Amino acid sequence: MSSEIEIIKDKSNYLRGTLKESLENEITGAITSEDNALLKFHGSYQQADRDLESERKHQKLEPLHSFMIRVRLPGGISRPAQWLAVDKLADLYGNGTIKLTTRQTFQLHGIFKRNLKKTIRQINDSLMDTIAACGDVNRNVMSNPNATQSPVHAEVAETAKRLSEHLLPKTTAYHEIWLDKQLLVGGEKDEEPIYGKTYLPRKFKIAIAIPPHNDIDVFANDLGLIAIVEKGKLTGFNVAIGGGMGMTFGNPSTYPRLATIIGYIPKEKIIDVAEKIMLVQRDFGNRDDRKNARLKYTLDRLGVEKFKAELYARLGYELEPEKPYTFESNCDAYGWLKGTDGKWHLTLFIEGGRVVDGENIKLRTALRKVAEIHQGDFRITGNQNLIIANIPTSQKKEIEKILFDHSVLSSQDLTGLRLNSLACVALNTCPLAFAEAERYLPKLIDKLDEIVIANGIEKEPIVVRMTGCPNGCARPYLGEIGFVGRAPGRYNLYLGAGFSGDRLNKLYRENLNEQEILETLKPVLEDYASTRENGERFGNFVVRKGYVKATLEGKNFHN
Repeated sequence: MSSEIEIIKDKSNYLRGTLKESLENEITGAITSEDNALLKFHGSYQQADRDLESERKHQKLEPLHSFMIRVRLPGGISRPAQWLAVDKLADLYGNGTIKLTTRQTFQLHGIFKRNLKKTIRQINDSLMDTIAACGDVNRNVMSNPNATQSPVHAEVAETAKRLSEHLLPKTTAYHEIWLDKQLLVGGEKDEEPIYGKTYLPRKFKIAIAIPPHNDIDVFANDLGLIAIVEKGKLTGFNVAIGGGMGMTFGNPSTYPRLATIIGYIPKEKIIDVAEKIMLVQRDFGNRDDRKNARLKYTLDRLGVEKFKAELYARLGYELEPEKPYTFESNCDAYGWLKGTDGKWHLTLFIEGGRVVDGENIKLRTALRKVAEIHQGDFRITGNQNLIIANIPTSQKKEIEKILFDHSVLSSQDLTGLRLNSLACVALNTCPLAFAEAERYLPKLIDKLDEIVIANGIEKEPIVVRMTGCPNGCARPYLGEIGFVGRAPGRYNLYLGAGFSGDRLNKLYRENLNEQEILETLKPVLEDYASTRENGERFGNFVVRKGYVKATLEGKNFHN
């Protein structure tokens, strides 16, 4: 029996449903549950301010509903004018902040229903859109943001854009509902030549990495592409399938999984191969149980060889053997870098990905002023950070001064723990969150910093990830230290992921409060400081010393 969402998609008339009617209903700030399921395909989620939940119940008011809007931004690249457009909308209709996501795009939060259509329309006016940023379709395609590798990077970024456009839903509902454009004439009917009427069983994620940098966590994706560069030229990609981070507490049939490399393809075949992999998932994915619907479960159920046989039957050819590559890290390289074309690139740490003016650090104001003069582009990284890219030498000092004047550059001397931390939004707006993440992790790191500083390892890069639930939006199972919320103020602690994103971590302790977290991690960090081998990463250390066993495949994650 198909899940409820499958039935909603089937009768939605290609993602229309009654969205128009829901948006026009002035009695409530919400939309119907069926339309909420369809709204995701258009790039938005309905949320509510959970901080106000009990107070509003007491006043016999409905929850304070609002909407999150996510932009489709292949490769995370935006022009200064687009940055300014999003910045303006954050004040005009949002909550005054911009969220940089772990999939290299913008999110706006706190948008009321009456402003939803206006916001999406103005995003489109800035030559961006929100279609397929969420939903059971191919999501925002990620690519390595390292602009110093200019010739190859530009080609990879263009590949990400082509993949995104090719796999975009073809329904005209988006233009009809949000832009008031009737693209169908006469007796024409909508169709989805790739997706079909019910789209995919679940979301589908693609990312492209350029070794030695795995700063987009390529193995966490349904389809991961590893660029192979020979004699300075991009020749093709190793193809990895079946990655995904989400799981459900108490359901051992769900687990995070890293993608499996199945071969190599020349770059000319990338669109064909990506489409056919997605079609195998469309036809073989689980449409009865959404918790087991991602490609990772399809792959483990069918087996790699059967999946490949089905893929090859659709392609009409086989993939070549994988080619050698090396990943060194899944972290960002901060500070100034000069590219091969002589232009400058500045990578800034953005804590929690939240662009906001604080009491001392006026980050959002500074970036607005930079955007007003910047001649290059902005690149959002897969680690929620920002690269001000392609700065001509003539502008370097001016941009640097703006950032110093607003205390942005002077605030970048941070510990390795903080610089390599990720957190999802969680409370107060995510309806799935059990605990805090973005609002709490900086405070926890303040206390963990005391431990690493006391032990002389404050500059050691240690990957820390925190989420408010087990769905894995900030990829917590790839953290050398991972925190997953169980209840307000309580977290499961995971240890032992690979520093370059090539190994999952393992549950170390359950349901810890802050004091227990600190008491648990302090002796481990002290041990690392005193007995680690030369160049040994924290994730490898805790496996070698037996704190946790290595997770060698997703199906063994819970063992």
